[in-house]
Amino acid sequence: MSPLPCWAPPATIGWTDGLIAAVAALYDEPDGKENAVSKRIVFTGGSGKAGRHVIPYLVERGHKVLNVDLVPLPLDGVNTLNADLTQSGEVFNALSMHFDFGGLDTGAGPAPVDAVVHFAAVPRILLRPDNTTFQANVVSTYNVIEAAVKLGIRKVIIASSETTYGVCFAEGDKDYHSFPLDEDYDVDPMDSYGLSKVVNEKTARAFAMRSGADIYALRIGNVVEPHEYANFPGFLADPLSRKRNAWSYIDARDLGQIVHLCVEKDGLGFSVFNAVNDEITANEPTAEFLAKWAPNTPQRRPLEGFEAPMSNRRIREVLGFREEHNWRKYVSKAPAL
Repeated sequence: MSPLPCWAPPATIGWTDGLIAAVAALYDEPDGKENAVSKRIVFTGGSGKAGRHVIPYLVERGHKVLNVDLVPLPLDGVNTLNADLTQSGEVFNALSMHFDFGGLDTGAGPAPVDAVVHFAAVPRILLRPDNTTFQANVVSTYNVIEAAVKLGIRKVIIASSETTYGVCFAEGDKDYHSFPLDEDYDVDPMDSYGLSKVVNEKTARAFAMRSGADIYALRIGNVVEPHEYANFPGFLADPLSRKRNAWSYIDARDLGQIVHLCVEKDGLGFSVFNAVNDEITANEPTAEFLAKWAPNTPQRRPLEGFEAPMSNRRIREVLGFREEHNWRKYVSKAPAL
């Protein structure tokens, strides 16, 4: 099998050192910049669309990160290790190596790893044959979790997906069962990518039960980079264009905060979290908007104000997430339809 492609669109290869440095500067904030205790984190797929924002966030908070990817991440202080995650032996080695040449100075061998963040994947359907997408995503995740647990790493964070809710890559116009979409929803994807993410959550649960390790699965919404807010006026003008994303999103920088909170929060065992921002991508209050644009889907509880249909209540209440990048800060208000 060829090496596993990581979560990186083709444009990733064109990122320059200056652009990466500019992204890193976005996270240089005076409050909470560094942790009292720095963690050593292996991050797979860190050169992709999400990872290239999450890693700078972690580094700015004092963590030491090794990026495992097929594409380099030109960020000072972060080495990229090229590895095929579908090969178990490579994964075991990647999780038990020096992060950089500086590790040789101790003479004591590679230092222990505190956490693994696994974002590497075939990132959607229609990039590879369906069976390859499923196989690569499922086998790589099994390998990463197995290696972490057997090496004594007690914290693993994996990228699950909004696609588990079954509509994103569905055949035809499929309705959600009910709103809000929360972590107890009966997930039912029909595509190879979404199905691989459901299997990965089951793999994570099995290893957490077996080992007692903390393994958190993030159902990541549609990832939005800062320059992509230019697309939002079009979304507001065509509401049904966002149905497959449940009219929800995650700012890539806020995803960095969520991963950081997961690294810091211990003792939850296996846990699933929706990783999305607070508000719906619409100008109308959520209940009113969904009654108009998703009339066949019942609302199980009152939807408050502009809350996102894909609920982030759990990450706010359990992890303490507080969004910093609401889309309204970057997009001029469009007339309601």
